[in-house]
Amino acid sequence: MSNVAQTLVDWLKIEGVTVIFGIPGVHTIELYRALAGSGIRHITPRHEASAGFMADGYARVSGHFGVALVITGPGVTNMMTPMAQARADSIPILVISGVNRRETLGKGLGYLHELPDQRAVTRVLGPALHLEDPQALPGLLAHAGRALTTGRRGPVHVEIPLDLMAAKAPPAAALATPVATLPDPAKARARLRLSKRPVILAGGGCRHAGEELRAFAEALNAPVILTTNARGLMHNHPLAIPASPSLQPIRDLIRDSDQLIVAGSELGPTDCDMYGTGTFPELSGMIRIDIDGAQLARHFAALTLQADVAAMLPKLHPVAPAADGPERAAATRQAAFAALTPEYQDEVRLLQSLRDAVPDALFIGDSTQIAYAGNLYYSHDRAGGWFNAATGYGALGYGVGAAIGAALSDPGARVVCLTGDGGLMFHPGELRTARDENLDVTFVVFNNEGYGEIARAMKDAGAEVIGCTPSAPDMRALAEAMGLPYARATDSDLPIIVASGQGPRLVEVRRRNVRDF
Repeated sequence: MSNVAQTLVDWLKIEGVTVIFGIPGVHTIELYRALAGSGIRHITPRHEASAGFMADGYARVSGHFGVALVITGPGVTNMMTPMAQARADSIPILVISGVNRRETLGKGLGYLHELPDQRAVTRVLGPALHLEDPQALPGLLAHAGRALTTGRRGPVHVEIPLDLMAAKAPPAAALATPVATLPDPAKARARLRLSKRPVILAGGGCRHAGEELRAFAEALNAPVILTTNARGLMHNHPLAIPASPSLQPIRDLIRDSDQLIVAGSELGPTDCDMYGTGTFPELSGMIRIDIDGAQLARHFAALTLQADVAAMLPKLHPVAPAADGPERAAATRQAAFAALTPEYQDEVRLLQSLRDAVPDALFIGDSTQIAYAGNLYYSHDRAGGWFNAATGYGALGYGVGAAIGAALSDPGARVVCLTGDGGLMFHPGELRTARDENLDVTFVVFNNEGYGEIARAMKDAGAEVIGCTPSAPDMRALAEAMGLPYARATDSDLPIIVASGQGPRLVEVRRRNVRDF
């Protein structure tokens, strides 16, 4: 019979885990003892939050859940922000931690890393599983595995008491693959046959259903609005509209349709109403497909189908195709781009030039201006190749760690991290992690010496700009200290510079200083 730590590591191997992100501590020594010789690659970030962001980026690119291993107490609390980001975007990450000995829990005795109730901290974000009996470990891991691989996936926390780490435990077992029963699509097909001006709105639930989405759109001959988390799908397809539903021309298209199909989107404000106007079109006539029953209950729809998008879309055709899908899509694309400010149009053009300079690359962003612009309008050339923290939970400091996780998930891919000086300073130490692992990541830092987006928002609101001008370091000196090659670029030569070398490296683009706003 194995012990708890070894069984846990064996289960990770059975489930196909090859990379784990973590910072060791005295409370996780037994887990690290089991990890040695397992063949699982361990990546050491400089902060636990970065471990979570790395696991997130790894999961988005691989389609498999990411894993972070952290210590009791501060390791867990440092994981809260990446867990919240993962929850907002339905990204499966497994957080494994220790917890103090069972007989001490909840007693306030002052033990190292003690929390009054550690599980209560993470329970607000997803399943928080505590091992009380070593014999129950296989069942606990099965529970965690189901939450990570079925339904609306997200973060899961497993905590192991210190007094059980080396306790005898049953061997691990592979997860059984559930057989999903799909709802009857007949009513949906009947509605679609009557439609003359259908429109599809595709969200993050379509991320791994690109072929199914394309085939359904072509059968229906319907324009496809791609929210931020669906970007990269149907690149350059005549039916695709890579633009935010927050833009008025997209809303006009939805309002003028006679049947809206929403596939895998929570219809959240950061996608659909980022300007807070409250004027999004009436949606009660929509057909909605989502894996999460609770999500389906949040908006009234004429018809709901609780199912995985990839499994359901093929069941909805053959249908009667519309007559003018490509024409409606083209007109909306043109109008959506025209609705952007001139400044954002320039940012989109820069993104397009970068994309063309390094085709099939992964573009991972932080909360920075170019990412905001791209989320409003931009077509990426790789499915799942565009993601950032500028929607949903919006965790500043996400980009560097997520880019490292993405690079480890697909070692053959070019990775471009789009961050600002403000976001980079949340986790600058991870530049050294990229150096340690020799990852092909180009960190493009748009440096305006502060928090430019917040400063603009304050100014637009008529408020005095306060707190938005933290000084940035000398980026050349920072790159040198981290052991990275450095280059300085303008918008015009940035694509050439990014395409001309490989990472890890840092490229600085100077922008208008926040103090000049």
